[in-house]
Amino acid sequence: MIKDQRFIITVPASSANLGPGFDSVGIALSRYLSLKVELAEKWEFIPKTKDVEEIPTNEENLMYQVAAQVAEKYEVPLPPAKVEVESDIPLTRGLGSSASAIVAGIELANELCGLQLTIEEKLRTASLIEGHPDNVGPSLYGGLIIGNHHEKSTQVVHLSDIDLEIVAVIPRYELRTSEARSVLPKELSYRTAVEASAVSNVLVAALMSRNWQLAGEMMERDLFHEPYRASLVPELEVVRLEAKKKGALGTALSGAGPTILCLAQKGTGKDIAGHLQHLLPSCDVSLLHVDQHGVQTTRETVKNHCL
Repeated sequence: MIKDQRFIITVPASSANLGPGFDSVGIALSRYLSLKVELAEKWEFIPKTKDVEEIPTNEENLMYQVAAQVAEKYEVPLPPAKVEVESDIPLTRGLGSSASAIVAGIELANELCGLQLTIEEKLRTASLIEGHPDNVGPSLYGGLIIGNHHEKSTQVVHLSDIDLEIVAVIPRYELRTSEARSVLPKELSYRTAVEASAVSNVLVAALMSRNWQLAGEMMERDLFHEPYRASLVPELEVVRLEAKKKGALGTALSGAGPTILCLAQKGTGKDIAGHLQHLLPSCDVSLLHVDQHGVQTTRETVKNHCL
């Protein structure tokens, strides 16, 4: 990297699970983590927006730790950098804030070390760190991904040009993934597992064929996680009932929650969002779209103010 240049990394938020697509189906959303990166004498992360104001500003930062891990894997030195961080992805709300940081860390190492990693290599590394591909995949690829992660390999199917509107209902309380995972059962009966798998299979088929009405129906028939997590997010049933009245296709927890996601046909999201904001004034309701690009990196010249 040239000393008088900087690069900008932009990573979209993501929503995982989509109901029965547990740990395997995710979608990229139009909220973003952005890093402005310049070479420096030491590592420094400078938060510029509220959602990242409490992140570590030194080498304890997750993005540095991921970048260092990638550099070590490829046996290359990682030069220090000053990183200005902006984000409108709220932490611990089920919108993939940690996954976007992991993707940003991989991109940091890729740019600073000149690794020229393929997107498949980035996906594999990110999934090994995150544990599954349904958040990191959309942040890398954009659009919607259906993925599987195993200790020996990671595979995704990528769907682009998802022409839907997304209404996100974001409660102002946090729900840590560890807490949301703790309420899940250790086992499912054979009968329940078969039924849950069938619902998930139809969800994937509906997504692949772009049958959004059927996909919305399947989103609401999950047996893997939502029945156990619903008590942690009391807004879920209200949103599911009321969004349908305004034409929503389907409603599901975003990731582990507490954010709730409603899929909507183009042109209907504004009415749904307005209705839900009126009913739930304690929540932030946002009308979003599906990010189609995934992680993006651009370069620019740093102005030299010395005479």
